[in-house]
Amino acid sequence: MSESIFITGAGIVSAIGLDKIQTKHSLLNNISGIGQLKYLKTEHKEFPVGEVKLSNQQMCNMLDIPCDIPSTRTSLMGMLALKEALSQANISLKDLPNIGFISGTTVGGMDMSEQHYLDFLSNDDYNDYISTHDSGACSEMIADYFGDFSFVTTISTACSSAANAIIFGANLIKTKQTDIVVVGGSECITKFHLNGFNSLMILDTEPCRPFDRTRKGLNLGEGAGFVVLESEQSIKKRKIVPIGVLSGYGNNCDAFHQTASSPDGQGAYLSMIEALQESDLQPQDIDYVNAHGTGTPNNDESETNALKRVFGKDLPPISSTKSFTGHTTSASGVIEAIICLLSLEQQFLPVNLNWKNIMEGGFVPVQSNKITKPIKHILCNSFGFGGNDSSLVISKY
Repeated sequence: MSESIFITGAGIVSAIGLDKIQTKHSLLNNISGIGQLKYLKTEHKEFPVGEVKLSNQQMCNMLDIPCDIPSTRTSLMGMLALKEALSQANISLKDLPNIGFISGTTVGGMDMSEQHYLDFLSNDDYNDYISTHDSGACSEMIADYFGDFSFVTTISTACSSAANAIIFGANLIKTKQTDIVVVGGSECITKFHLNGFNSLMILDTEPCRPFDRTRKGLNLGEGAGFVVLESEQSIKKRKIVPIGVLSGYGNNCDAFHQTASSPDGQGAYLSMIEALQESDLQPQDIDYVNAHGTGTPNNDESETNALKRVFGKDLPPISSTKSFTGHTTSASGVIEAIICLLSLEQQFLPVNLNWKNIMEGGFVPVQSNKITKPIKHILCNSFGFGGNDSSLVISKY
């Protein structure tokens, strides 16, 4: 068994809560955050989304950021989530020069670029936002709000970005390059985002129904999450009690198609098998799977095939929490990993909301949050465009 990586802090912001307490309340009471668009300026009001229930100005006020400082929605959500994670891990600002920061995002600061693109061409009133556009700039803005991390790195692998940030951070600890690293991701909804998924014809005009026979597509979401990873040496030195263990992970790419998942779920199958091998666990040791489960016809069929290849006929409880938060794209890996941590802490199963009809060759996802046996190990899946698929095994400490 390889060296364990300990999780000592977590922070989350999404459509179902601005912190872990609110998120837990929504999960335990089956309260979805998906609804009508409010903050994104677009004519496409027909698509339900999982928006964070704050305006940019409200987030600036909460963070004491002056309104004249250029800020993006992605970075503001990230700051809120990172603040909670650092607090729980008992990390102060003076500790940051010894800690790395890895954030996953794809759209970066595109929300402000969309608003001011024509101004960039015609006048100089909003030129400060040009430098906030790219993904790396958002990571730097989040990090700079708190202080000087030892290094800042951005991962951009579409919907597996945050999961891959977690994997990258864990590998840095295992190779003794750092003892503590903060990992996760942040992503806001943009017009580029919404119109892009609409052009692929995979957005649903109704609340999404992962793994349901009538599923028609996904609901976009937004949010941020960060977790603090530490080595065993670090938790002993700091005398801190972990909230969970990252006991295994896997990443594979089947390169089947730019946007579609392979019919047999080969990349997903390989990432799950690798994660199990890394954690020295057998399929029957997994007590719950937090599936990628986007609600698109292609993804859910492909992931189901991969799950059956891994677990055979004895599937563990499986659900997709995207029916709560919407698909938070690049941030989904860490948001769902933190939901898994809450599941381990409170010993409940997140329900697969809106499910009614078993799909052909499918299964019945979690319909009650009550457990029938203790939850010790959870498999959490995040699959990105291009077949960049990642799986995490999160275990109770």
